[in-house]
Amino acid sequence: MKYLSLSSLALAVLASSPTMAQQQPDKVPDSDLRSIETLVITSSRNTGYLAQDAKVASKLNLSIQQTPQSISVFSREQMNDFALDNVNDVLGNVTGVNVEQVETDRTYFKARGFDITNFQIDGLGLPLINGNAHGDMDTAIYERIEVVRGANGLMAGSGNPSATINLVRKRPTEDFQANVTGSYGSWSNARLEGDVSGRIGDNTRGRLVIARQDKESYLDRYELEKDVIYGVLDFQLGDDSLLTLGHSSHTSDAKGNLWGALTLYYGDGSPTNFDASTSTSASWSNWQVEEQRSFADLTHSFSSNWSLRVSYSRNRTDEDSLLFYTYLGDAATGLDPQTGLGLVGYGSEYDLDDEQDLLDIYTSGEFTAFGRHHEVVFGASWAELSYQDKSLYDFHTGNGFPLLPAMQNWDGNTPLPEFTDGLTGSDVTDTQKAWYLAARFNLNENINLITGLRHNDWQTKGESYGLDETRDDSQSIPYLGLIYDINEQLTAYASYTETFVAQREKDRNFERLGPLTGEAREIGIKSQLFNGNALLTLAWFDIEQVNLAVFDTTIENPNTGVPEDVYKGAEGISSQGFEVELAGEVLPGLQASIGLTSFDIDGDDQVEAYTPEKSLRLATTYRLPMLEKLRVGASVQWQDDIYRSQGIVSGLYVNAGEEIITRQDAYALVNLMASYEINQNLSLNLNINNLTDETYLNSLYWAQGYYGAPRNVMASVSWSL
Repeated sequence: MKYLSLSSLALAVLASSPTMAQQQPDKVPDSDLRSIETLVITSSRNTGYLAQDAKVASKLNLSIQQTPQSISVFSREQMNDFALDNVNDVLGNVTGVNVEQVETDRTYFKARGFDITNFQIDGLGLPLINGNAHGDMDTAIYERIEVVRGANGLMAGSGNPSATINLVRKRPTEDFQANVTGSYGSWSNARLEGDVSGRIGDNTRGRLVIARQDKESYLDRYELEKDVIYGVLDFQLGDDSLLTLGHSSHTSDAKGNLWGALTLYYGDGSPTNFDASTSTSASWSNWQVEEQRSFADLTHSFSSNWSLRVSYSRNRTDEDSLLFYTYLGDAATGLDPQTGLGLVGYGSEYDLDDEQDLLDIYTSGEFTAFGRHHEVVFGASWAELSYQDKSLYDFHTGNGFPLLPAMQNWDGNTPLPEFTDGLTGSDVTDTQKAWYLAARFNLNENINLITGLRHNDWQTKGESYGLDETRDDSQSIPYLGLIYDINEQLTAYASYTETFVAQREKDRNFERLGPLTGEAREIGIKSQLFNGNALLTLAWFDIEQVNLAVFDTTIENPNTGVPEDVYKGAEGISSQGFEVELAGEVLPGLQASIGLTSFDIDGDDQVEAYTPEKSLRLATTYRLPMLEKLRVGASVQWQDDIYRSQGIVSGLYVNAGEEIITRQDAYALVNLMASYEINQNLSLNLNINNLTDETYLNSLYWAQGYYGAPRNVMASVSWSL
């Protein structure tokens, strides 16, 4: 309650300002780095579910229709309609994106069959350590979330040919506006969110966003508390310059969190089929993630055609966790199908400090050649990411590796170990320097050619879990795009780029795998429909990669004595398929976002098996003509069936030699919403999620997994001025 009171007081103070009032583990914790990249996507305010103009990918002045890649934009309106308060829920509704929720507080993301490792905030790199996100990433401070699918040549020059995700922060508005929303839902899910914005001086605008959430869960013992505060100021420095300064603080504090998940099969190969609420966590499990992000952005116009932008971001993350994992004590016996016995637990204390500093400078403008206007962008970026982490265990008291009862009887009650043994960890610094050049050549009235080149230098120093992490890589990545305007409404495009990723995964000898290389091609069409109120995108892609790190086995790290997943380089993995997306107002009062994805993966049977290759994302809202204050809507997330091979039944069972398969049948999650405007300031919102109470596994990305949330409800009251 003290946080709610603080939030209300801060919002009230800002809203009452006289000036404004006059204006209306794997087996061990992750410790890894990914390349730091830069992407800029800015645009005008969305109209419903349709994004309008955008400056995308190569920093050239291109609209979404004029960009030679598939782009999805998830608007603030859609987040509010379906009460999506975290990034995982948003991305689970985006065309072509698969959210691999392997644990309660650790998530992987995939698109087109490959991991998404490039995350951005306002166009500056947010690299995911070991390719996954920790904690519950709140959406309160974001105006929109943009997903550019495909290879990273047009975006950054390196990374997987999956997608790049850009989180766009809210910025100050010219006119005064304020909003307070209170929500309450299933499992005591209580949330309060406030947002105040407007002019606070002749040359200054400001915005303050505060959110507090406290909820329990359908999972046994799991609870989550989140606190978010974000402030940003715009300073108009004369007629040609704008300086933006901002800071955000985000805390995600989870209790009863998973580390690993449920064993999904018994020793005889039959599925465990636990209740959806079943959790492997100990009663003392805890995972706290604290993020502090400061940023500065300066834009200066030299003329109507040329401008300079300088962006800097300083990010600090502190993670402290008490973790409890479960594993099979005897792999041959497995989990006893009669008694449910056979699991052993082990605990760990894991702490991580992550520091990121990113700087990007570029200039862009137009020039005339051969009687036509063309555009060019050139710039440079620098980034340094360093982290220190440590893992502690208990090998001496007997509490570090307790024998567990059957999961059906497990209540998390086990003594807290003495975490004083086996100190191991990392101290690593990764530095990247890059320069880039891109140009759009206006060949004639209908054809534009986009070319570009980005050169990256990576340097890593340090040690991680007894292994030397030193590397020094350099690579130049070209890209090429062609845009053909068939008419004002219809555009065809094609793009090509190479890919390069310096990998950190270790093989059976605990030596780092070589770089991942490949090629990516995409062709498609984009068309304005319904008098320009909606945009249709149809894309076909063809991706080839060599030496992709795929899971091999789990063996003991000789430096730590702890089991650890190791990988092997696939000789070649390819992905071919298509995506269709329609976004915007398709009929008067009917907003829609519809996306269909279908592709085929070849080259690794396991990756192909656990990756959904067909998916549908649909969201619609409709304002009833006879009741204009009422809007109703629905969303659907469907994916096809997946499975995972878990090994062979041992000779201890009558069906010895049979392959153990964990299957997740195709399923659809159906969600409903209704919103009613009591008056121009006050509205009510009701959301029902998983209407059909579908039982499903969140992911088979790992051999372990846990079940998604059953049917749940959220009601909200929103006041706006």
